[in-house]
Amino acid sequence: MTGRLFAMLIAAVMIAAPGRGEQVVAGLSQEAISITTNFDGSEILIYGAVRREAPPPGIDPMEVIVTVQGPIRPVTVRRKDRRFGIWVNTDASQIDAAPTFYAVQTTVPMARALTQTEDLRHRVSIPMAIRAVGTGLLDQGSFTEALIRIHSADGAYQLNEGAVRFREQTLFDTSVRLPANLTEGDYTARIFLTRGGAVVDVFEQTIPVRKVGLERLIYALAHDRPLVYGIVSLAIAIFAGWLASAVFRYIRS
Repeated sequence: MTGRLFAMLIAAVMIAAPGRGEQVVAGLSQEAISITTNFDGSEILIYGAVRREAPPPGIDPMEVIVTVQGPIRPVTVRRKDRRFGIWVNTDASQIDAAPTFYAVQTTVPMARALTQTEDLRHRVSIPMAIRAVGTGLLDQGSFTEALIRIHSADGAYQLNEGAVRFREQTLFDTSVRLPANLTEGDYTARIFLTRGGAVVDVFEQTIPVRKVGLERLIYALAHDRPLVYGIVSLAIAIFAGWLASAVFRYIRS
């Protein structure tokens, strides 16, 4: 499967129209993801090649950074402190925009692949993908670090340095693991070619993630018709309770 993908990719590179000196040509193993009732996560293979108009310069090697970003949402991060023997919420910070999922894969350590200036310009690393402005808190950075720490623990934020395989400075591939608790929406895959820490070219593709089947019906009912959803849920609970009681009486008789 992977061999066929690379063969098709090489063909695409050969017939591509003339353009910039070094350009990324890439593809994804999945162009859309469906969330069903038994969805337990997914894996996306991202593969590509570097198209060149001339031999590569021999000063700095080419590096590849791959990111996959989920829908952006505001997040409130709260700080807990022990008061009078119990844990209570004290300070809170509103993060204006934070991705629900964010994965970064690189060929080499991030510090070698991208300079801080380029990171600030393209917002590649996990901290740069989170925007928190105008909070008025002196220690805003600690709240952002806490958010990253929490999401890294549950797999929503991933940094995998060295996970991109780069062959002969031409072909590359990697796989990104998506967790089971995906947020529905449009995900964005970006591929950065860098040389000497500077971005040479960027490839971007959208990956729609949608609920389907019974999962989609329940989600739509809960959000679009909450009254009907509540009545149906109550009816199911009453029926389940009656059925369990009937089975219990039958067993005892």
